[in-house]
Amino acid sequence: MERNSIGAYLENFLALGNQPAYVQKRGYRTVRWSYREVANTAFQFARELDTRGIRKGDRILIWGPNSAEWVAAFYGCALSGVVAVPIDDISTPDFAASVFRSVSAKLLLCSREHCELNSGTKPFPLDDLREAVQRHSAGPYATTDVRAQDTLEIVFTSGTTSEPKGVVITHGNVLSNIAPLETEIRKYLKYERIVHPIRFLNLLPLSHVFGQFLGIFLPQLLGGPVVFQTELNPSEVISTIRRERVSVLVAVPRMLESLKEKIERDATEDAGRFQQEFRNAKGKHFLHRWWIFHDIRRKFGWKFWAFICGGAALDSETEEFWDRLGYAVIQGYGLTETTSLISVKHPFRPGKGSIGQVLAGREVKLAPNGEIMVRGGGVASTYWSGQKAQPVTGDEGWYATGDIGEFDAKGNLHFKGRSKDVIVTPAGMKVYPDDLEAAIRRQPEIKDCVVIALPVAGNAQPCAVLILREPDYDSAPIMKRVNVSLAEYQRIPSWQVWPDKDFPRTSTQKPRKNVIRDAVLASKSSGGIEPASTPLSELIARVTGRVPSKVSPHDNLQRDLNLSSLDRVSLQGALEDRYHVDLGDAGIASANTIADIERLLAGEPAARVYYHFPEWVQRWPVTWIRDLAQIFLIRPAVLVLARPEIAGKKTLMDLHGSALFICNHISDIDFALVLSSIPLRLANQVAIATAGEILESLHSPPRETNLWRRIYDRIRWTLGVSLLNLFPLPRQAGFKESFAYAGQSVDRGYSLLVFPEGAHTLDGNLRPFRAGIGLLANNLKIPVVPIRIHGLFEVKKSGRRFARPGEIRINIGAPLKFESGEDPQAIAEQLQRIVDQL
Repeated sequence: MERNSIGAYLENFLALGNQPAYVQKRGYRTVRWSYREVANTAFQFARELDTRGIRKGDRILIWGPNSAEWVAAFYGCALSGVVAVPIDDISTPDFAASVFRSVSAKLLLCSREHCELNSGTKPFPLDDLREAVQRHSAGPYATTDVRAQDTLEIVFTSGTTSEPKGVVITHGNVLSNIAPLETEIRKYLKYERIVHPIRFLNLLPLSHVFGQFLGIFLPQLLGGPVVFQTELNPSEVISTIRRERVSVLVAVPRMLESLKEKIERDATEDAGRFQQEFRNAKGKHFLHRWWIFHDIRRKFGWKFWAFICGGAALDSETEEFWDRLGYAVIQGYGLTETTSLISVKHPFRPGKGSIGQVLAGREVKLAPNGEIMVRGGGVASTYWSGQKAQPVTGDEGWYATGDIGEFDAKGNLHFKGRSKDVIVTPAGMKVYPDDLEAAIRRQPEIKDCVVIALPVAGNAQPCAVLILREPDYDSAPIMKRVNVSLAEYQRIPSWQVWPDKDFPRTSTQKPRKNVIRDAVLASKSSGGIEPASTPLSELIARVTGRVPSKVSPHDNLQRDLNLSSLDRVSLQGALEDRYHVDLGDAGIASANTIADIERLLAGEPAARVYYHFPEWVQRWPVTWIRDLAQIFLIRPAVLVLARPEIAGKKTLMDLHGSALFICNHISDIDFALVLSSIPLRLANQVAIATAGEILESLHSPPRETNLWRRIYDRIRWTLGVSLLNLFPLPRQAGFKESFAYAGQSVDRGYSLLVFPEGAHTLDGNLRPFRAGIGLLANNLKIPVVPIRIHGLFEVKKSGRRFARPGEIRINIGAPLKFESGEDPQAIAEQLQRIVDQL
């Protein structure tokens, strides 16, 4: 059927009903939205805009991470004709404020962390969008006055330059790109039923049109769910793919490269066998390759089969790697001005190294200088500049992409580089940086590189900027080999080694060549590249609140930067996402200075401690066995040994669902007293946090432990985790995985029991509560139930095994809830005061 606006696609959302649409993290919880919930929230948000007097043609900013709320708000704008102005989540407040003023926005819809922007209007909460619009009707919203020629969004892009510009995209631009895809997809829907649903893990920002196509427009045509996540380190990505049974990963080429490096790192213990298998797999049928690399398939999950990448060119080595492993790699080429895709490379057809064939509904030609020219309904017509419109297209509607390309004999389009990046040498020869970068990257010592143009006598010469895999490598012999492999006119006369572990990048992970070029030019007078602030210093400054240029490699993380244990967790996540590495909690915990962190990033991580989180203990039949143990072992034992007096049990009468129980810690039987003091319906669904180091020592004792002791310890571990639903919460390192498992347990309907002191009391008084309990309370979004045990310390001190009736008292406090964004340390201190007063 013909559609006039993007909002009309919400009919598909309603037809899909309760089928899952979006999966996303909220703190340590996983939130799932159905297609109907997204549509209903979009209808409600459109009515909210009406209530606020925001009409067709008005503009609002959407600034936040990928989320179902983002999608609902975008559709709500499309329904009412309001123009969405999406801003990258990583954009600076200055940039967002500049765009806000430029478009004269009527509303700022942003995540909680961006709500401090001084926009002159009260921000509307993106995180709590569903709750904020509940007062409105969820019935369908009429879109009769929205037409294809109306503006849908203004997308501001800075690319790799410093000058942002807004591309005005209409409903018709997007519809003209979706229509041919929808027609093609219908042909294959009968086959899709065999593997339904196709699940997408979308790591591209929704603020970019390519991210929108793969996160908003395409999945609803297939009825498949989309998984969003902010963590970009390879282990987290692989874990999500396996856990959520993802079919397709949508990412920038850099993510494919990082995943490739992880697979190769994991194979280092048996690198010879892996390389032999990799060589033998060449030319084999893809099913044969699936079997050869079945260990890797098990790691990703058997449902996973394809990558879709865009935003930059994928190097041929990475493409060949994943193809050899039996995965499909689908690469798209397009720009914001063309409303995403121009061409797509079919993964099972010839054309490796190309960016595919031109999609239906688009015309592409090459200008005399090789520049790619595009024409079609998907091409935007204007740029936004203040209140004025500037044309995007030139004569006869052709848009000059600024990219240089060529067609091969089979009609595949090959990307050669940006026209403005083409280097014209003093000899008058044209050199393409992409060709030189490809030759450099083939050297095993090179981690990454960028080729820039340096001015020479009115022309230019190429200069390579290198990131070495090891800092002590000599770059001279490397570049000598590179130059031997190049034609004489392509040879690179100068090069520099970049001082940081990565280049400064845009949100789509493109190197910011203008920043790199400025640093190289500045180094000509200073004798070396010294960027004013590196990505590492910027990350540390973001956590500590310091100025990046004031962060020194010799700064002590605790003494100079005042990093708490929670700050280290935040820093670890930021480092892993920025550099696409796995540092491990033990590694970051061992770092004392910024220089230590640099050594970790350089490949000298501390030995990582792995903890086991047995999900099988929360499945049938173990759950039945644990219920029986609760009824016939734990409660009778407490009745015989302690017969405690319980106060405050009535406060739990109205408590339904998951809760976070916290209690003072006196002895190893505290958990039994707590479980016996709460209603059985709650006690049967409690996961208990215990000292991770002790629990793991039972599962994996030292190698010198004798066989019988190892068997005995493993039995103790099995009985503990199965009968008591124990999970490790380490005291020193490993918090990240433990908190993630806690969130997964809550998602499965379990409550948690945590002892915030982290160790038994030595004098009967409370030890300081660890800040981690504040982090859990803040991120789990469940009631916190404070409990205090009295009298047990005196019994323990006296050495008695039995307590007199009523000698032990258990006081249960009223359930508490905390607002999102509260300081974890402040929450921990407040909880300690409450428990102390019970």
